[in-house]
Amino acid sequence: MAMAIRIHQTGGPEVLTWENVPVGDPGPGEVRLRQTAVGLNYIDVYQRTGLYPMPNLPAVIGMEAAGVVEAVGEGVTEVAVGQRVAYADNPPGAYAEARLMPAHRLVAVPDAIDDKTAAAMMLQGMTAQYLLRRTYKVQPGDTILIHAAAGGVGLIVCQWARHLGATVIGTVGSEQKAELARRNGCDHPIVYTRENFVERVRDITGGAGCAVVYDSVGKDTFMGSLDCLRPMGMMVTFGNASGPVTDFSPLVLSQKGSLFLTRPTLMTYNARREDLVACADDLFAVVTGGHVRIQANQTYPLAETAQAHRDLEARKTTGSTVLIP
Repeated sequence: MAMAIRIHQTGGPEVLTWENVPVGDPGPGEVRLRQTAVGLNYIDVYQRTGLYPMPNLPAVIGMEAAGVVEAVGEGVTEVAVGQRVAYADNPPGAYAEARLMPAHRLVAVPDAIDDKTAAAMMLQGMTAQYLLRRTYKVQPGDTILIHAAAGGVGLIVCQWARHLGATVIGTVGSEQKAELARRNGCDHPIVYTRENFVERVRDITGGAGCAVVYDSVGKDTFMGSLDCLRPMGMMVTFGNASGPVTDFSPLVLSQKGSLFLTRPTLMTYNARREDLVACADDLFAVVTGGHVRIQANQTYPLAETAQAHRDLEARKTTGSTVLIP
């Protein structure tokens, strides 16, 4: 048995309960992890509310953690007992002191990266990797727009895109977050609570628009994001913090300049183990090389996950948040 955060029904943060759950021994291809740090992400909120339905209830939610391999099942070759590992992948179940996990979804953590940092960086950092290097491969001289620039993914994208030679525009909700984004590579922070971000992007780019927009906000920013693109630019919608986009006609893409639209997921991009390992290695390289700093700006005991969810949804957090079992 191990303590874990589990939901018995979908709903608000109040449905998150701290209770004992069975763990068991690893089966073929599985490992048992003793988890040392758990990452908090918006996808966890979607699981809690039912936007991303869990297969069965009750269920332990969460997608990201770091820890130590305690036991391995038959046929496991990817990792070994005693090894430090991390993951950001299915199946859900990260909100726990210990759990079983498919071995092929784990990656070894370099000695230069501690467990708290590893838990803070895997999902958000690998998301930044596929957005910047695969969905739209950012080139020197590109101008990009990233929404929620002071958030976990946003701060990593700002730093990494700047390292790649791009001009970075980012939207934020306050002057404090604007300064945080600026310190992390955002050339032009836009405080959306007092500025029209579409007009500001047009001003910044001299009317040319951006090569790509990375939008994790959803319905509140979607149409405006399209208006920030140059002709044949790419709109990447990768989250729904304000709710999902509905009632959209593809004809709009032609009317606004033959735009490209994609809705990617990390799990699709990293479905093959070789892609997962390459993605993680690229992330580890920019972090250990000093080009990207991972900022775990909030830490909560795992037992207090409900409060962490409240703060995340209220946009009180910046950077990454880590839950400590």
